[in-house]
Amino acid sequence: MSDLLKRLNEVNDVKIWSVYDEEFNSFGQVLKGYDVSELIEYMEANTDIPDDGNVYVPSEEPMELTHIARTIKSVIYGGMPIQIGYCNGRNSTYNGFEYHKCSEINIAVTDMMLVLGHSYDIENCHYNNDDATVFFVPKGTMIEMYQTTLHLSPLKVCDEGFKAVVVLAEGTNTPLSTKEKRERDTIINSIANRNHEDQDMETELLLARNKWVIAHPDRKPLIDQGAYPGIIGDNKELFY
Repeated sequence: MSDLLKRLNEVNDVKIWSVYDEEFNSFGQVLKGYDVSELIEYMEANTDIPDDGNVYVPSEEPMELTHIARTIKSVIYGGMPIQIGYCNGRNSTYNGFEYHKCSEINIAVTDMMLVLGHSYDIENCHYNNDDATVFFVPKGTMIEMYQTTLHLSPLKVCDEGFKAVVVLAEGTNTPLSTKEKRERDTIINSIANRNHEDQDMETELLLARNKWVIAHPDRKPLIDQGAYPGIIGDNKELFY
């Protein structure tokens, strides 16, 4: 156990694992053997950490033109179109989760933490925050999170904040069009009118393209965006 991971466990009341521990296996895998230095160098030189909150950019063209981008598209996503962006910030709370219908690749430009859960543990649009698991991701580590993995932005492990590369299927996390929103709302209303207990309520969580979100009622920024207020339990914060 690294000194940093040891300290994180000492100052928090939840267990924090490493992504190199077997506890990560149901959430994703560490991807080894890829040279991601192009992306890390670009992130270090050309992106900033905001003074407050997080910034997420779905697509950053210079990163998408790198050699490693072509490798990720060809090998990891099997030739499917991808987007490469980033998430930088100073987040220290976990009170919201999202998932996609594709794997997500993260590259830790700095040390950081991730809070993860399983989408199949969502019941009737509700998820218990106590079921989530916290993982430490060392700087330079490249991970794949499976499509059934609940996650949101990383969490900082130092005052300066975090930087992470984010790779997803092209179009993910971009806004729904007016037509797509109308279709979503029509389906939600249809389900509500039928009121069948066996109906799939997942459409309630659809917030953007290929982005299903569930939030703690106290997570106002997400709620204001239209996220479903379905997280049960405490609005939690992690320390470092």
